[in-house]
Amino acid sequence: MRININRKNIYFHELIGLKVKILQYSDPALVGIEGTVVDETLKTLVVEKNDRRRVRVFKANGVFEFTLPNNEKLIIKGVDIIGRPWDRLKKVLTVKGELI
Repeated sequence: MRININRKNIYFHELIGLKVKILQYSDPALVGIEGTVVDETLKTLVVEKNDRRRVRVFKANGVFEFTLPNNEKLIIKGVDIIGRPWDRLKKVLTVKGELI
């Protein structure tokens, strides 16, 4: 069963494969970069630009616009997506007191 990524559950999904644009970043030279997320680590995203070059950016240093599979655009602060998807879910469940 495949669950669709949407604005409510994007925080718990891998971001690999989503289109992304860097809206704000601590290094102004990286603002405006667009491409596809090809790798995600605890603290970084690797974005493959249209020219096939890859850029690794720290999640915490930016604000990103992701394009969801339904073409909906969603702006997310990088600090909100720090961590691996399963760790982000675990953190939310722990805050709500639902983690066993």
